[in-house]
Amino acid sequence: MAKTSRRSRSSKKSTKSVKKSAKKSAKKSVRKSAAKSASKSASQRPIVLLFPDLESEIATTRRMLERVPDGNDDWRPHAKSRTLGELATHLAQLPGFGLMMASRDEFDALGPRPPEPRFLSSEERVRFFDELSAQLKKVLQQMTWEQANSSWKLKLGDRVFIDSPRAAVLRSAFVTHSAHHRAQLGVYLRMLDTPVPWSYGRTADEEPPTVY
Repeated sequence: MAKTSRRSRSSKKSTKSVKKSAKKSAKKSVRKSAAKSASKSASQRPIVLLFPDLESEIATTRRMLERVPDGNDDWRPHAKSRTLGELATHLAQLPGFGLMMASRDEFDALGPRPPEPRFLSSEERVRFFDELSAQLKKVLQQMTWEQANSSWKLKLGDRVFIDSPRAAVLRSAFVTHSAHHRAQLGVYLRMLDTPVPWSYGRTADEEPPTVY
């Protein structure tokens, strides 16, 4: 009877041990599955899939704005062209346009607008650009797919000129728009004999780093 009792207790301990091991294994599996799911979800956020070039585009614009020489804000290459100060300031403001598109559902171009910012130096303009860019990145990091796909409108009073998915408007009116004005600014810098920074490749003045 004693031997049978010992075997019974040993069997019970073994069963409990197996159950504990199975529970631990199940918990680990659940944690791994949850972590994997969270990682997959994070990698599929709109900012990752729709704006993978956001950081590099902002960095390229910043390099260009840093080169704008002080004391030349009134210079323009042609009577019909913007002044250097006007062009550089517009480029520095574009993250603010992106911020407005990301946080509002429409914009009325005939409505009231804040006064144009004025800068005493190129350094001030770059600082302004950095602040807007940081705000924009924060908003885009939190953007959901529902927000990215929702309608965004550009209006002139009662007339609607653009009614497109928000992400498409952000791509066109911020990323592509910035590249357009950077190219113009590059011409201004060349005509002012100011070294033009690299962007998507080398310029006559500068090679891109080996890895970027």
